[in-house]
Amino acid sequence: MKCRQRRRRHPRRDSPEVACWRQGWLSTARVVPSPNHGPRPAGAEVCLAVLHSISLPPGHYGGPAVEQLFTNRLDPAGHPSFAEVAALRVSAHFLIRRDGQVLQFVSVANRAWHAGLSRWRGVANRNDDSVGIELEGLEGRRFTAAQYRRAAWLLRRLCDAWPVTEVVGHEHIAPGRKRDPGPGWHWPRLARRLSGIPLQPTPAHATASALRALAGG
Repeated sequence: MKCRQRRRRHPRRDSPEVACWRQGWLSTARVVPSPNHGPRPAGAEVCLAVLHSISLPPGHYGGPAVEQLFTNRLDPAGHPSFAEVAALRVSAHFLIRRDGQVLQFVSVANRAWHAGLSRWRGVANRNDDSVGIELEGLEGRRFTAAQYRRAAWLLRRLCDAWPVTEVVGHEHIAPGRKRDPGPGWHWPRLARRLSGIPLQPTPAHATASALRALAGG
């Protein structure tokens, strides 16, 4: 796919960067390849974006630990909280840092290991057809303005190339097991930034009972 410049109708809501996709890799992201991925099932279409939150150690930002976790290099002795996660084999397609920097670990063409046991709209194993986007942050705490801007920008770029139609949280596709990104992430704020494209976050307007029904199918 060729690079192209998108005109900014809302200067505060988008980015002037020229971005393109090359075999599922975003040209403007900092690439940190993770070995934790696999092929998508035959016929799977990337139609769902799943937002997560992560920080290592919890509540600490800007360090290398998240990258080390996703590349199987996290030292379990590096911090008391690392011992229980260092052996995990997990990944996400993207990480959005607090300052808005985007890192990419897995090609969107491949299946990252971010959702685990999951279900949405009656379909299980949503790793198969989703993009995992980690937000550097902690459940219950606020995220930065730069992260809202960049999340909306990234979702727009994904919609340029894949039939992504919904954005949900890990907490919505794995209720009771996961709680991220948590109440600190303001879904209506993201929805406002996505205005003008056929993609809206389901949680922005859904009731708790509706979300449970969607997760359970």
